[in-house]
Amino acid sequence: MQAPAPSSFAGISDLIAVLVLLSAFAMFRAQLLRSQVRLYAGQSVLVGILTGFLAATHHIAELYVFGAISIILKVVIVPSVIIRFLDRSETNLSSSTSMGIASMTLIAIGVAVVGLFTMDSIHFESTALPTTALAISVATVLVAFLLAIFRSDVVSQAIGFLSMENGVSVASLVVASGIPLVIDIAFLFDLLVAAIVFGLMMRVHHARAKTLSTELLDRLKG
Repeated sequence: MQAPAPSSFAGISDLIAVLVLLSAFAMFRAQLLRSQVRLYAGQSVLVGILTGFLAATHHIAELYVFGAISIILKVVIVPSVIIRFLDRSETNLSSSTSMGIASMTLIAIGVAVVGLFTMDSIHFESTALPTTALAISVATVLVAFLLAIFRSDVVSQAIGFLSMENGVSVASLVVASGIPLVIDIAFLFDLLVAAIVFGLMMRVHHARAKTLSTELLDRLKG
């Protein structure tokens, strides 16, 4: 029996989720820290578009508010704060890596494939977004986690963590799109606290080491 063709809603949702994943891969290729920040802002825009698309098709008014607050925080405020910090820093405006770009990208592709096939084996039915978006969001989280591990500078590690949150946001839209608005805003408050903590870390580390690289911290390993 031939499987039914996917609907236009599922196709658009999967396309946006794939673009979110590709933006995480693009962060691996970006050498300049400002480029990574802009890619994060673009990724956050895609998550906001997916939230608005889901709100419009399923008539969930709370998601409009959540999407608007999310875009203001993750597209405007957080990137502006990081870019302003980079403008004040005169050293190490390029991202440093612990291995080659090609090697990192291949490892990220392998991890993303594992995440995709692992979630595909879990038979989960969602009433909101297609389950394919859940697998893509898990792959996004894994790729962003590798970005935070392989990049040896504070800004890239912060961007990796924030990108992980975008992947979690997409997963939450699949699993629990109808949760109360108060809980959604609480998640964004946690993101705001994390952004403040990373901002303080970047300032303190740069003030003490006169660099954004964390390679000096590796000497503390026992």
